[in-house]
Amino acid sequence: MARRAALVLTAALLASSALTACSTQGPASGPAPGPASGAKAGSGGRITMGFAQVGAESGWRTANTKSVQEAAKKAGIELKFSDAQQKQENQIKAIRTFIQQKVDVIAFSPVVESGWDTVLKEAKDAGIPVILTDRAVDTKDTSLYKTFLGSDFVKEGRSAGEWLTAAYANQQGPVNIVELQGTTGSAPANDRKAGFADVIRGDGRFRIVASQSGEFTRAKGKEVMQAFLKSQKDIDVLYAHNDDMALGAIQAIEESGRKPGTDIKVISVDGIKDAFVAMTEGKINVVVECNPLLGDQLMDLAKKVVAGESVPARVETQEGVFPQDKAAAALPSRKY
Repeated sequence: MARRAALVLTAALLASSALTACSTQGPASGPAPGPASGAKAGSGGRITMGFAQVGAESGWRTANTKSVQEAAKKAGIELKFSDAQQKQENQIKAIRTFIQQKVDVIAFSPVVESGWDTVLKEAKDAGIPVILTDRAVDTKDTSLYKTFLGSDFVKEGRSAGEWLTAAYANQQGPVNIVELQGTTGSAPANDRKAGFADVIRGDGRFRIVASQSGEFTRAKGKEVMQAFLKSQKDIDVLYAHNDDMALGAIQAIEESGRKPGTDIKVISVDGIKDAFVAMTEGKINVVVECNPLLGDQLMDLAKKVVAGESVPARVETQEGVFPQDKAAAALPSRKY
């Protein structure tokens, strides 16, 4: 009887050991490779997306957030949303929280271009695919994200420069330009500046006499423009990297006794309703569109990457250029 009891006890201990080994096997061998969350979606589970937004610095960003939230609801995707308040450290913290929560996919619009490799590798190691929206990152390892959905900011800058050179085709120089840049280090600020500069570089009439960040906000745009007006005797053109800065600058121009759109030509990027209203009033001369309504495209990409399907490395949004004479006709159809 004692021998039989000993055998039963040994068998129980072996079974317990086996169970313990099974429960620790996952962490011991590292995260599951590839889109582990795809199994959840494929088996009928609801996809969970972690979305780390830049902030709410502009009308464009507000429209972008609304588009993502509404599209997630329509697509049946559970959205965990974080507002970084324009701070990279807040976005990194949010992404790490999403990893801990074991979401199926992470999407975010990076505040700045650099400094993402470590946290993106953490997401990759956890088997969570990442989608970049609106803004890209500067990394040599493109395997850290699945795709980038957004605009070609260099193209937008070039479009602004091409409008300017056409507008001054029959005029003598010099043409003095002040530039309101976006958030320092951000992709749109870097690329819109580069694209614009590339176009005007070959024409000696055009000179950028002052260039400073207005942080993509209306208040800062006004503040910086006030400084430009005090420091620069002659300003012919304002090139603003977004509409909110342009609208703030317009206030400063008017308060200085000058007429925006006439005394100082105004070029802006984005295409929010307020900018189109300003164009109908003659205060902005041209708007280069940057479409914030990315929600539906983002949800479609999320479903594909979670399911393990291949997607293009870059998905570009369709946009246009709206000079002043087209503003009134286009205004009623603006959705943001």
